[in-house]
Amino acid sequence: MRFQQQLAQQLWQDCDEIYLKHQHLCIQLQDKYLLDVNLLLLAIWLDKQRHSLTKQQWQTLQSSTLKWNQQRLLPHRNLRRASKANLTADEYQRMLDLELMLERKSQHVILRSITPLTWQHEASNLKHYLSLFNLNNQDYSILTQ
Repeated sequence: MRFQQQLAQQLWQDCDEIYLKHQHLCIQLQDKYLLDVNLLLLAIWLDKQRHSLTKQQWQTLQSSTLKWNQQRLLPHRNLRRASKANLTADEYQRMLDLELMLERKSQHVILRSITPLTWQHEASNLKHYLSLFNLNNQDYSILTQ
């Protein structure tokens, strides 16, 4: 239970710090390969905590969050991006704020999905997650710095 409490208290705050450090690369991976940035940040964070999930667990996690994201987050993100030229700065900021709220909701979906999983002590989470998109974690080692 201690790890679950730690997870709830630290995870997204720590992930925000990782994201700020690697924002450009995270967005690039999201846009080019359709990675879920929240899952990418989770993989990096779990590696730092020395808690691993198997590749199969990452596939399950990706599948469970993909449906939610496709139904809620991605339509809003696409609308925000398509509307940018037609919105005032204030309107655009409100759309960004709503997208951030949806990202936080996505994080809750992730937390509910990982709670019942059994932790492993094997290969890198980042390696497993990137491999779902046929990417080599060594090409993105900067994310672990």
